[in-house]
Amino acid sequence: MQTTVHKKHKKYRKTIKVGIVTLPILIVIYLGVSMYFSNHFYYGFAINGIDASCKTVEEVDTEMLTKSKTYTLDLKERNGVKEQINANEIGLKYDVKDKIQALKESQNSFTWIFSFFSPKTSEMNGIVKYDDKLLKECFDKLAVSDSKKIIEPKDASFKYSDKGYVIVKEVKGNKVNDKQLYANLVSAIVKGETTVDLEAKNYYINPKYTSTSQKVKNAKILLNKYTTSKITYTFAGGEEVLDGSTIHNFLGVDKNLEITFDKDKMNNYVNKVDNNYNTYGKQRDFATSLKTTVKVSGGDYGWLVNRSGEVNDLILAIKGGQTIKKEPHYTQTAASHDINDIGSTYVEINLKKQHLWFYKNGSLVVQGDVVTGGVSDHHETPKGVYALKYKEKNATLKGEGYSQPVDVFMPFNGGIGIHDLASRHSFGGSVYLTNGSHGCINCPPILAKTIYNNIDANTPVICY
Repeated sequence: MQTTVHKKHKKYRKTIKVGIVTLPILIVIYLGVSMYFSNHFYYGFAINGIDASCKTVEEVDTEMLTKSKTYTLDLKERNGVKEQINANEIGLKYDVKDKIQALKESQNSFTWIFSFFSPKTSEMNGIVKYDDKLLKECFDKLAVSDSKKIIEPKDASFKYSDKGYVIVKEVKGNKVNDKQLYANLVSAIVKGETTVDLEAKNYYINPKYTSTSQKVKNAKILLNKYTTSKITYTFAGGEEVLDGSTIHNFLGVDKNLEITFDKDKMNNYVNKVDNNYNTYGKQRDFATSLKTTVKVSGGDYGWLVNRSGEVNDLILAIKGGQTIKKEPHYTQTAASHDINDIGSTYVEINLKKQHLWFYKNGSLVVQGDVVTGGVSDHHETPKGVYALKYKEKNATLKGEGYSQPVDVFMPFNGGIGIHDLASRHSFGGSVYLTNGSHGCINCPPILAKTIYNNIDANTPVICY
């Protein structure tokens, strides 16, 4: 027991002796290293990108002078393009004067040991000088600044095929943010950096939407839904089918990937459909009561497609992906979709014969001689097929130099209409050549009233 205690005390005394001998040695070493760092920069120290670790002020000055002549900034660009900016191209130099010495004197040589654990970099303002004009000229010569070499970035887009829409991959291009890149090149030069990776630094202007963007995928789904629509227009003698092969021409995608409709193209399509439906103002073959067939054109009667309304109807159907049969959206309708859209109820006026017939549901209701617009005073009744606008009792017809009360009035072409005229005692024949109306159809009272009692608005009136 006593022997063990004695050994421990002996070992302890030996450790103390070693420590007493070692400590002065360590102090001497520490002071020696401190003296070294009194005229050398700390370990791991850098000044504006120049390695000053364990170097004297003179050595750092010399290295800065060398770098001012040999400095090169490498630019790593997209698609493997590499470019350089050299010191001599931009008039680069280091204006250090006494700044490096002052920086050295600011370091406490006795705290050198901490530099081994936390190396530092100093960025000194104003020591790096360059010619701003030369740098701008150099920048303008870079490939990223050459308009002929710049490829604009493009978002992912869409292409229609027989199997529907496919996504066209985006174009990354090589366009950069000029202002941002220039500012960062200046920063790199001032800091003494030797490489700028444009891709890593995100200096490129990239597409907003790529082929993997969910919004792109959603737009493709919607486009394909729209082009599955099938709208069939049926008309006398055939049909017109609108499907994806045509619909895709109407569709577009804006910068926010919203689906748009080209209404001009849709209007052009509706115009084509009009040819199968519109009869408004068109020339017609009309079978007369005299067993002849005449061609009648002009007037305001007939089928008239509401183009803007039909375009809106189409947009709704396409958005719904519908498969439907339909007729166009009409502004005005006629009696029938047959080749003879006049139907079997109409008023027929033969201007040469000065005779009127009124048919209702195919049966002759009444007929009789009339007087139409005067030829001698250029008031001839216009030819054409018109729709009766309305009918009115006890009207007063007014015009330049006259005011004429009538029992019944049935206008079909502006102020021109069918009415009675009790003051006129002769109808038919050649009266209209020298003593005609102001354009209206003057009728004996019984004829006018019979028509009035049996006719409705929109009934066709044929003048030929």
